[in-house]
Amino acid sequence: MAGAPIRVSGLNHHYGRGALCKQILFDVDVEIPQGEVVIVTGPSGSGKTTLLTLVGALRSAQEGSIEVLGSQLRGASSATLESVRRRIGFIFQSHNLLGALTAVQNVELGLRVTGRFPHAGDRRKQALAMLEAVGLGQRVHYKAEQLSGGQRQRVAIARALAAEPAMLLADEPTASLDKQSGREVVDRMKSLARDQGCTILLVTHDNRILDIADRIVHLEDGRLSSFTDSVLANTSHMMQMLADNRQKQDIGAEVDAMDETAFRGRLQDITDDAVRFLDATTLANDGVFHAMLEQSLFAITRKLAQLLDAERSSLFLVDRASQTLLLRVTEGLAGRQEIRIPIGSGIAGAVAASGRAERVDDAYADPRFNPEVDQLFGYRTRSILCLPMLDRRGEVFAVAQLLNRRDGKPFTADDEQRVAGLLASIARVVEGLQVARRSVAAQAPA
Repeated sequence: MAGAPIRVSGLNHHYGRGALCKQILFDVDVEIPQGEVVIVTGPSGSGKTTLLTLVGALRSAQEGSIEVLGSQLRGASSATLESVRRRIGFIFQSHNLLGALTAVQNVELGLRVTGRFPHAGDRRKQALAMLEAVGLGQRVHYKAEQLSGGQRQRVAIARALAAEPAMLLADEPTASLDKQSGREVVDRMKSLARDQGCTILLVTHDNRILDIADRIVHLEDGRLSSFTDSVLANTSHMMQMLADNRQKQDIGAEVDAMDETAFRGRLQDITDDAVRFLDATTLANDGVFHAMLEQSLFAITRKLAQLLDAERSSLFLVDRASQTLLLRVTEGLAGRQEIRIPIGSGIAGAVAASGRAERVDDAYADPRFNPEVDQLFGYRTRSILCLPMLDRRGEVFAVAQLLNRRDGKPFTADDEQRVAGLLASIARVVEGLQVARRSVAAQAPA
């Protein structure tokens, strides 16, 4: 693509000489259009930081071609390299702040180097605005040595973003930030790319931020490739640890102790993790993440029954291919029950077919109710509340069902409204499980 801010071709790089020479990059080719956010993943020692410093004109290119912001860096003069660097924002793992200067002074110094804001008043105004944007509005006059590691990293990020660079190069920008702070920072980067056409090349091991990328590439043993199963292989250990940790927790007891507000907050965390990982990797063949989502699904089902003080709650997943409902989760029964019913059959099947909620005051008086289900589970159903769950296209992909209020009364319109609001909040979690099930099934050997 002519005029692309980054064009790398046949790039090789090595360290040392003679017998001690070690090649770190092999025939790297990559082209990044203006305004694109590209994430580079890969194990430690694979050459990611080396690639970043070469693109940033911080290291001399040895073999191949590197064109950055219209300038060829290999063999370029010092003046050309300096001109390119002034148009790039850098965020590295080491903060490179001056400890004796305040946060705002560090950002102002970065602006002064770029020459973008020649007047001191303009530099101060821009520096304060960017520090506010990264959550340090109350720390602008603290010296860098008085700030925590995460706060110093935010100052470094503010310094890089303040000059509104044509290109941003970031090496593990969220490494010392908590989840919320990291998300705020990368969202700010994404806005910079979208609103100002800034090209971003970002190196990270943080799977929580993969979703900001327009494209993800993988660097391993010095060779660049697409983000495919090789990346999932590198994340599998992390995902396994996360899944093991989830399984060790007594999630049922945890959600029992939460009020509805706290539960919604926890639910949002689950949803965010699920959606970001799904969007970034389309799950490929990751059965571990599938298991983690399913664990969360059982906790959600348990909470549905608790919120309305119902005896039991269930979740059915819609299988359009077979036109059936799969009873995936049944709270209140020992073990996990999996049975299928045709869409349109029974009350849950009717909800799946119509997309409308159903309240039944007397199950045995409703001709759609099948008493054999009670016989199967050794149970006596009195009243039923059954609601559809809609995907992003507005189609029913799951059905939630609650049985028997413990006070003996039938479910009310207020009960229906309360559950409907909660189901809208958790819809993407359950939808993610559906995607995971299909992905795992598609990847399973015949």
